Amino acid sequence: MKILCPYGTHRVIKPIGVLPQAAQIINNDMVCEANEILIDVKTLNIDSASFHQIYQACNGDLKQMEARILEIVNSRGKMQNPVTGSGGMLLGTIKQIGKDLHPKVVVGDEIATLVSLSLTPLKIEKIIAIHMDTDQVDIIGQAILFATGIYAKIPADLDKILVLSALDVCGAPAQVERLVKPNDSVLILGAGGKSGLLCTYQAKKNAGPNGKVIGVINDISQYDDLKAIQSCDEIIIGDARNPLEIYHKVLEVNNGQQVDVTFNNVNVIDTEMTSILPTKNSGIVYFFSMATSFTKAALGAEGVASEATLMIGNGYTSGHAELTLNLLRESPILYQIFMKRYGPRG
Repeated sequence: MKILCPYGTHRVIKPIGVLPQAAQIINNDMVCEANEILIDVKTLNIDSASFHQIYQACNGDLKQMEARILEIVNSRGKMQNPVTGSGGMLLGTIKQIGKDLHPKVVVGDEIATLVSLSLTPLKIEKIIAIHMDTDQVDIIGQAILFATGIYAKIPADLDKILVLSALDVCGAPAQVERLVKPNDSVLILGAGGKSGLLCTYQAKKNAGPNGKVIGVINDISQYDDLKAIQSCDEIIIGDARNPLEIYHKVLEVNNGQQVDVTFNNVNVIDTEMTSILPTKNSGIVYFFSMATSFTKAALGAEGVASEATLMIGNGYTSGHAELTLNLLRESPILYQIFMKRYGPRG
């Protein structure tokens, strides 16, 4: 008799003994076990670092990107980029609920999963469209949510594609809310992106009028949106892969001082020291970026004698989904920017 595990180990094929996220291959047969939820999937929201890597490897060619995504899912049973190790999340409709589960949702409800695609059994029948501007992929397919898998029911007052985009990064502003204190100076790398905009907004709420929020972007086209939400006291345009450049620019706008807290929200590699150098020894560096190398961060901090607390981004924080959606409800400007970038497609 098959022993069902709430963490999904009963679906691990290789190597046996690990949890689904660490597995190389998992079983993606779409038979709903007693402790699982079966989902008809409409859209995958690929993790930004993963989507960026696939885009670059395929030279932006849609056909090649489609083939690569299918290759990953068909070989691994899940959407886990073998280069970045990351996944994303999905939007879909509940098709079946296992007999041992008693969730607060019913068959037919639309949900966004809040666990990574890197551990979610997934089968893609067909890719309908790849949306370069939002890192999203419309598909015909199915997925399995384990008993411990968390999700959010799509609220009636917000567009579902908008919700999918926001919930993909909802762990980031929730961690900002937890870590930033009144009067703090805060540095946000990748401030003009999806998670960056939410983080700068939450950072200013926490730091207050006497705190300082410094946003770093490398794309001038993001400047107007970042300026519009009025959360950054200073905006730096520069390359987050150049630590000394950003370090000196941060000191220049922060009265010669390092910052209390840094959040790394970029989707490219080699930005670890750009996060550590501008941060006080007594400060915190939070790596939300899935392109972060633990080795580069740990050994790099040691190499410059930094005692800053280094934190690995955890996509889960209690209440993170509702907190993030409430930011969109609270700020008309933030909502309009997200609708423009990530809202319904024509």
